[in-house]
Amino acid sequence: MNFTAIDFETANRQTHSACSVALTIVKNSEIVDEYYTLIQPETWFDRINTQIHGIKEDDVYDAPKFPDVWAEMNQYFTRDQLVIAHNMPFDKRILSGTLSYYGLQVPQFQTLCTVRSSRALLKTLPNHKLNTVAAYYGISLNHHHALDDARACASILLNQEKEFGPDTVKRFIK
Repeated sequence: MNFTAIDFETANRQTHSACSVALTIVKNSEIVDEYYTLIQPETWFDRINTQIHGIKEDDVYDAPKFPDVWAEMNQYFTRDQLVIAHNMPFDKRILSGTLSYYGLQVPQFQTLCTVRSSRALLKTLPNHKLNTVAAYYGISLNHHHALDDARACASILLNQEKEFGPDTVKRFIK
């Protein structure tokens, strides 16, 4: 399989509050590249979000704003590209909200949510949170660090491809 796994961390509940993003690039079912950056959001930091991911305003003071980040990563968001996330509705909402906030075009791309595939394929798990599914597959995880989360998401789909076959996994593509 070829795909890009994405994960955002946010400063608050606003859809344009991305404060970090990571991509894990997979070609021929192998992780071949990764991208991570902090982002300077043009908004405030909620204490609850900071408690979850540990990113503070001081950490992003010199970080690029999203338009500069998008210039580096937009090549992975084309019509024929598969983009995956663990809880795709959240990450897609943050991507769309941030792009819209800056007046940037929201691209069309194929998606797959590993929460959805995990719920369908791993029915015996007590829940389908990223840390639970990662533990099931023996994937180490520093949860809520965007790069670790994107890498774990990619690894989950690669494990599901091995365990259930590519045709089974491809049925979750939207």
